[in-house]
Amino acid sequence: MATVLLLRHGRTTANATGELAGRRPVELDETGRAQATRVADRLFGLPLAAVVSSPLIRCRQTVELALPGVTPVIDEGLIECGYGDWEGRPLKELAKEPLWPVVQQHPSAVTFPAGESMAGMSARAIASIRTWDERVTAEHGAEAVWLACSHGDVIKAIVADAMGLHLDQFQRIVADPASITVIRYTPMRPFLVRVNDTGELASLVPKKSDGDGSAEQSDAAVGGGAGGGV
Repeated sequence: MATVLLLRHGRTTANATGELAGRRPVELDETGRAQATRVADRLFGLPLAAVVSSPLIRCRQTVELALPGVTPVIDEGLIECGYGDWEGRPLKELAKEPLWPVVQQHPSAVTFPAGESMAGMSARAIASIRTWDERVTAEHGAEAVWLACSHGDVIKAIVADAMGLHLDQFQRIVADPASITVIRYTPMRPFLVRVNDTGELASLVPKKSDGDGSAEQSDAAVGGGAGGGV
């Protein structure tokens, strides 16, 4: 199967002030724009077969700066979690809410007031990524690399699924602004290649293999393997 790069948007004005942005039209701040611009150097030369984005402006701005001239396909499945009445409120204030410790320790049970459940967010985001990955693989082959730009909790939920973790464990995962997390899906299991990464990306392009390689792709390298570098 193809390899997906999960790009979190750059820092926003809400991130800088400690507010929960949610689905509000919050834009990148100066730091976020610089972060997204640096992503352009990291992505340079990668043969991206598709670029998909959350519809929110902070993601679209990130893609515009990271991939100049590329118009992403907008996918509602990658939109931020609907935090409902929590949106726009300071995180320090939200930390005093009775629901806060549940969000931290048992997120699969959480439905935000007048908002979305975290389980619902996880399910639709995972379905979107897996559907896109199948489509890219069918159209461009198993060596294809593609990119999806989304949000912190969304990316963390996708990573938890790839690692076989219950959603209640996803708060252990970190996805910083403008970081890239890499997952390679195979017929048998996903492989988490990188998480919360800010380094080079050229070694992520899979080498061509003989035959369909289905079993080989799904097998973990005993002892850790030689890595993806040339």
